[in-house]
Amino acid sequence: MKSVIGISLFSFFAIVASDDVYKLETKYIDVPIDHFSYTSDATFKLRYLINDTHHDKGGPIFFYTGNEGNINSFAQNTGFIFDIAEPFDALIVFAEHRFYGESMPFGNQSYVSPKNLGYLTSQQALADFVYVIDHLQNEYKSRWNGKKLPVIAFGGSYGGMLSAYIRMKYPASVLGAIASSAPIWQFNGLTPCEDFYRITTGVYASYSPKCANTIKNSWKAIRSFTQTPDNKKNLTSLWKLCNTPSTSDDIDKLVGWYSEILVNMAMVNYPYPTNFLTNLPAYPILQFCSTLDSYTWSDDYSLLKSIGDSLQIYTNYTKSAKCNDINETSSNVGESGWDFQACTEMVMPMCSVDSDMFENAAWDFNKYTNDCSKNFNVRPRSQNEPILEYGGKDISTASNIVFSNGLLDPWSSGGVLRRINDNIKIVVLPDGAHHYDLRGKNDEDTSSVKMVRSFHAKEIKRWLKKYYENYAQVHVI
Repeated sequence: MKSVIGISLFSFFAIVASDDVYKLETKYIDVPIDHFSYTSDATFKLRYLINDTHHDKGGPIFFYTGNEGNINSFAQNTGFIFDIAEPFDALIVFAEHRFYGESMPFGNQSYVSPKNLGYLTSQQALADFVYVIDHLQNEYKSRWNGKKLPVIAFGGSYGGMLSAYIRMKYPASVLGAIASSAPIWQFNGLTPCEDFYRITTGVYASYSPKCANTIKNSWKAIRSFTQTPDNKKNLTSLWKLCNTPSTSDDIDKLVGWYSEILVNMAMVNYPYPTNFLTNLPAYPILQFCSTLDSYTWSDDYSLLKSIGDSLQIYTNYTKSAKCNDINETSSNVGESGWDFQACTEMVMPMCSVDSDMFENAAWDFNKYTNDCSKNFNVRPRSQNEPILEYGGKDISTASNIVFSNGLLDPWSSGGVLRRINDNIKIVVLPDGAHHYDLRGKNDEDTSSVKMVRSFHAKEIKRWLKKYYENYAQVHVI
């Protein structure tokens, strides 16, 4: 279904530049390139962003575990942390993930070889974050008589996975974690491979069954319509493509581009306009389906015209784009980095079946590994590495984690939706998209997201109360 290896948790991420709403100071820290070897002391500069405006006394560190992209983009779209920082006297920190943004272990050579990319792992990233936390403890604990400050990890999407993992693996460094839209069960044998696209289909069908059915018919139309050079040119015009697809690989890439747009609209189906992935109206799926349903189609040409015009909701909402370049769906480095991770440790089986609106595609691990070898000269050791590393569904000994998922989010397919124990809290937003609860407050917010954010704050307060009670000095919140 897709010409690149893995579906990034934000495959169209950070393509929109905008003025920063939240102010943060940029800092850098030298961290080991390899945390797990005693034979090398090589380091690189890891970027982190910090705001200590509200930090006081023994206030906690609110620590965002960075995702597969530029950390400032995540900071500007995680307003919840800023909204609650003042009442908690919190120090705000956003740490960048190695090999993304400005945090390149080998500078402009970071992506040139599998040897260099071999240091791009979640394990190394978690160790980076712990290194930063230790540095911050040494710098700020003097404000609380030299005692360790409590650390609350936050993260959404892959960053949410990391926030949960850092609490599980480094409980001495992190007191608790808010893990939003964290698909830690999107791995082999933990989740049916068809669930991701089934959920996406359900979101579209909930707005309009006709819309979902039209999308379902479009895949065959694309394949049959583009059999001739003239029709390839016609599709280029209908979909306002920058370049005419000429080969079967080009058509596969076009199908993947179209598929990802549909997924991304479900992920960012927020109740107000955003510029998170691109400039979008409120409830973009509603806008897309309303446009699509307004057309009457009778053949491949008219069907594909209706799809192309409707896609403008996502690809050109501001009417400023001259054409659609299917080769530039995201930051090249960001997508390459995630594709590499998907070829090593983050193998997330996905497939689509007759009952959903996407083109049929089976999960074929052998083909997947061959594609990885072709693209990166690496192969995943197994489909089970994340399960062995982080426990899969056997996380009953973990504590102080809130897993939140929006049911409008395709990635809820791999989210933790059932009770684990009394110390892991599960929160579901029936009308929530991808880590909606971590976004800043908005006048158009739903009642459910307000309740979830309140729940997060209460859990954090509960964790901190218990932490402070272990000391003679109790910090008042």
